[in-house]
Amino acid sequence: MNLVIVESPAKAKTINKYLGPDFRVLASYGHVRDLPSKDGSVKPDEDFAMSWEVDAKASKRLSEIAEAAKSSDRIILATDPDREGEAISWHVLEILQKKKAVKDAVVQRVTFNAITKSAVLEAMAQPRDIDMELVEAYLARRALDYLVGFTLSPVLWRKLPGARSAGRVQSVALRIVVDREMEIERFKAQEYWSVEADLTADSPPFTARLVKHAGKRVQRLDITDEATAQAARAAIEAGAFTIRSIEKKPVKRNPSPPFTTSTLQQEASRKLGFTAQRTMQAAQKLYEGVDDQGGLITYMRTDGVYVTPEGIAQAREVIGERFGPAYVPSEPRYYKTKAKNAQEAHEAIRPTNITRAPETLRLDGDLQRLYELIWKRMVASQMEQARLDRTTVDIETPDGQTGLRATGQVVAFDGFIAVYEEGRDERVKGAEDEDDDGGRLPALKEGAAATAEAIRTEQHFTEPPPRYSEATLVKKLEELGIGRPSTYASILTTLRDREYVRMDKNRFYPEDKGRLVTAFLEQFFARWVEYDFTAALETQLDEVSAGELDWKLLLRRFWDDFHAATQAAGELRTTAILDHLNDALGPHIFPDKGDGTDPRACPSCADGRLSLKTSRFGAFIGCSNYPECRYTRPVASPDAGENGENGGDRELGLDPETSQPVHLKIGRFGPYVETTPPEAEKPKRSSLPKGWSPASVDLEKALRLLRLPREVGIHPEDGKLITAGLGRYGPFVAHDGTYANLSDIEEVFDVGLNRAVALLAEKRASRGAGRGGAMAPLKDLGAHPETGEPVHVMAGRYGPYVKSGKINATLPKGTAPEDLTMEAALPLLAAKAGSAPAKKKAAPKKTATKKAPAKKTAAKKPAAKKKAAAD
Repeated sequence: MNLVIVESPAKAKTINKYLGPDFRVLASYGHVRDLPSKDGSVKPDEDFAMSWEVDAKASKRLSEIAEAAKSSDRIILATDPDREGEAISWHVLEILQKKKAVKDAVVQRVTFNAITKSAVLEAMAQPRDIDMELVEAYLARRALDYLVGFTLSPVLWRKLPGARSAGRVQSVALRIVVDREMEIERFKAQEYWSVEADLTADSPPFTARLVKHAGKRVQRLDITDEATAQAARAAIEAGAFTIRSIEKKPVKRNPSPPFTTSTLQQEASRKLGFTAQRTMQAAQKLYEGVDDQGGLITYMRTDGVYVTPEGIAQAREVIGERFGPAYVPSEPRYYKTKAKNAQEAHEAIRPTNITRAPETLRLDGDLQRLYELIWKRMVASQMEQARLDRTTVDIETPDGQTGLRATGQVVAFDGFIAVYEEGRDERVKGAEDEDDDGGRLPALKEGAAATAEAIRTEQHFTEPPPRYSEATLVKKLEELGIGRPSTYASILTTLRDREYVRMDKNRFYPEDKGRLVTAFLEQFFARWVEYDFTAALETQLDEVSAGELDWKLLLRRFWDDFHAATQAAGELRTTAILDHLNDALGPHIFPDKGDGTDPRACPSCADGRLSLKTSRFGAFIGCSNYPECRYTRPVASPDAGENGENGGDRELGLDPETSQPVHLKIGRFGPYVETTPPEAEKPKRSSLPKGWSPASVDLEKALRLLRLPREVGIHPEDGKLITAGLGRYGPFVAHDGTYANLSDIEEVFDVGLNRAVALLAEKRASRGAGRGGAMAPLKDLGAHPETGEPVHVMAGRYGPYVKSGKINATLPKGTAPEDLTMEAALPLLAAKAGSAPAKKKAAPKKTATKKAPAKKTAAKKPAAKKKAAAD
């Protein structure tokens, strides 16, 4: 028997079908063990010994794999074809050896670049040993990430309360986001004016822009005030213009290469609005296969742009059939990768069968859209160039003092553009390379007189560089050589999960805690968050995977200096660290007011100064005269109003019921609203819910918050009160000790009785099922008149349904569970029972005589490569 071990059960099922009865394919379900999340899992003083712990969920699966391995003549490790996949194969083999499950079996490693029958059979015919150099690169990367996280994070927790963690690559990615925000804050907008004219020259009107004024060339930003713009306008009005030259220049555009992991994530972000994580999840499913035809795309973690000759031939055939021979170039297109790590330079991401066009498939939404993107990119990459005619027309006065220019561009042959054109990132307004190519120009002649029909002057201001989107941040990481294709999605997810950044309109904004962490690291761990240092470390990891550098030597070089820096930072007093951060973040947290006053002066007392302070909830700004002055505010607020509403307290108005003032206040734990009812000993307060900025809060909103919790109504079953309120974990409804979450803050103000009853019932049902008990029904309708089975209304994952015996019928949209009657339930159950297919009788099992295959010798790798021991 041959045992094949893959990562995913979906892949296992498909591959088992391809290989036949002599093979058994089992799944490891991804990584099977990892370094425990505790200090001491990597021991630098013991030559970086690493203690691994088997995942609890993987134990049962590994036992099954070990039992199968004991009776197998050949064990084939077929995890994914990248560094992580190589590591999983190594982990599985080590566990099998410890369980004494390998014995005399031949151990081989194969990789599938695509899950198709031909690709699987071809891979099975080319087995190899585990590539220990790739494994060692994984071990070095894992040890580095562990040592940085478990050495630096405790320093952050002690010295910078509220900080969550630091990471070797995560912290550098955060710095990129913070640096861009600081660049935006430092940016000073520059005024400039554009001057355009609508001209005719015995032709339809066309638009030209000013390029020459008073005999001098005019660049885009050269006209800086209205007076100069009006002078240029007057010159155009007074001038007699002639077309001096018409230059026609053919332009050719080549298609982009097929996707790598990075470019796929970028384009899916631009064109589909997908996050990197969402893209990779959909790509994984397409790779593993979603129908009986196997995988739909090649392996999705790659930085190579190479395509097999078979793939190229298939693409050229499809192009000829769908678009005609004019769209097929005379020679195939071959692309070269710029990836630094040759070990991961697999084939580009492409459809496994290019003749399988997107419109012939019926996939789930994300899968369909992503497959179409990959298919179009691959087909376009083998199509003919696009040919454009670019025309530049220069128009001048006879004395050469004033000049205008019109540009136009016409597509002469669309070529690859007929299928696909790469998305473009946002351009900075006012940049010299800002695209000004117009559309089609009318037929014009040199020497013809041109007349200005209309003249426009328009004021503009330059804009700062845009904040990073997922696409542009991935592109920046790749440009800097930071991280690798398989890590981008997890890096971006970690930054959001740690609340170091937030996404707004698909752009990254650094949160205050993110800026504090970055400032701390730049002050005390500057070397380790430098872009060049992190990129150089990635290069060294590549050298390990190529067998050019010993992985433990790399770790020793890193650890000696890093450990000394963490010890030095740990000995600093918190006050000294805060002084450094006050200076580093001063322009951000204490911006110049522009009136000459001290930006750090306390607005509440006369002589106090503001500075960073810490509490167990994180950093905040406080007054030096504490406790006499208790002024506090958050470190900063991106939602600051023009009048500084977020920098102190303000009165919102009077409560019409009590005539008492309602205040918005900023505390060390964030903004809140407050009022003191008559004869009350303490004021009533409510924190602002997530998503509400201090600047957006008015009296009406404050009163709605202060009225919480509110009464929703009496529960129809027990007569007890249901309330709606706002708690630590968001809005909720409550009844007799049960709390059910509401979808958003607005619902807490208007949730009705029926909705509240249903939510509470679903909460109780899911809570009961979670303890292993049977799910409680939302409503008992009694016994079925024909079968005698009980008829229950149940809460399901996709909504309420009615259940009787083994028949489940979904409730029609808009039907409240508590309103359903037996008379309404019976037709639903009958319709469901009538549509259910009859079950086929299982065929009797046949006993097959198994013949042990002849033992095969593992294929040898070149002597330069290390191999894993099989005993």
